[in-house]
Amino acid sequence: MFWTTLLGLAALAEAAPQIGGGFGGTTMLRFGCPNVVIDRLDPLVNPGLIPSAHVHQIVGGNGFNASMTTSDVSATASCTTCQFSEDFSNYWTANLYFKARNGTYKRVPQLGHALQFNDQFSTQTAGGILVYYVSAQPGQITAFKPGFRMLSGDPTMRSRPDTKLKRQNCFRCYTGPNYGGDVGAPCMDDNVDSEALPNKVCAGGIRSNILFPTCWDGVNLDSPNHQDHVAYPTTGPANFLSLGGSCPSTHPIRIPQLMYEVVWDTTKFNNKAEWPADGSQPFYLSTGDKTGLGQHADYVFGWKGDSLQRAMDTSGCMGARCANLLTQDINKAKACSVQKVVNEDEDGWLAELPGIAMPM
Repeated sequence: MFWTTLLGLAALAEAAPQIGGGFGGTTMLRFGCPNVVIDRLDPLVNPGLIPSAHVHQIVGGNGFNASMTTSDVSATASCTTCQFSEDFSNYWTANLYFKARNGTYKRVPQLGHALQFNDQFSTQTAGGILVYYVSAQPGQITAFKPGFRMLSGDPTMRSRPDTKLKRQNCFRCYTGPNYGGDVGAPCMDDNVDSEALPNKVCAGGIRSNILFPTCWDGVNLDSPNHQDHVAYPTTGPANFLSLGGSCPSTHPIRIPQLMYEVVWDTTKFNNKAEWPADGSQPFYLSTGDKTGLGQHADYVFGWKGDSLQRAMDTSGCMGARCANLLTQDINKAKACSVQKVVNEDEDGWLAELPGIAMPM
């Protein structure tokens, strides 16, 4: 399989110098970030609103807040939960909940991430987000600028007219423990990947993958809907680790391919006697979405200086080592946090999803 092959080639790159080697010159940063806070805030879509409409898990720098700066985020943070200690960006997604047959909800816990590239840090995150930055053409990819923000996905979506996002936004149904069935590249294995939440028991849990557009207009750091300043290539969304077609003339600048990965430990809820009586799948995103098609991700760039650009210009990096970027250990990362603002139950059984009555 492609993913297995990449891992084999990456293992060779791991033993080689950081410049050269690798998978055809492609660079793929892959690193874990434990949660900095779980809260009902969304400074991208609902700046200043406390609380926002649904619960998020947020990782990255401790500059995160409901009214965070629209300029250089790295200047407002003193620590980060991410493995790369120069990355003060914030990354966030909706949470996943289980709805029991009696109508109550419970937040689904998360797991760390599979061991790859000798990266022990990411196996110990106990949740959070595994972040990927891909430079499929080192030297020709422009890193994000201070103040850059974007959103991938639509939290209100419950159906899709086509499958063009099939390789961009998906769920993987693990076939057994220890990330069973994880042999294909993200969103590329139709045996285990689906656009909607899986409609069956996943013996090893469920994984979310969300990719972002790879072309930028070169001018605007944001847009009113947080999406119009970025675009997909003219041939459609690029598959993971691919450059894709040419960028459109309106968005001529190639930017890193950003992807989030979240592992949900749904195994605690695999007893179908606790599922809805009609046998339908019991999981809901914190937006109230049980289809999963409203899966989305928010991004606020916050790397220090030229650190990300240096990595995107370097060929053959795989994992959490590249271009002499600084890293930190897992204990220091987990010590970084943001005080929770919205005082509501995070882990108990709930009669309804937090904020579900609010408009999105």
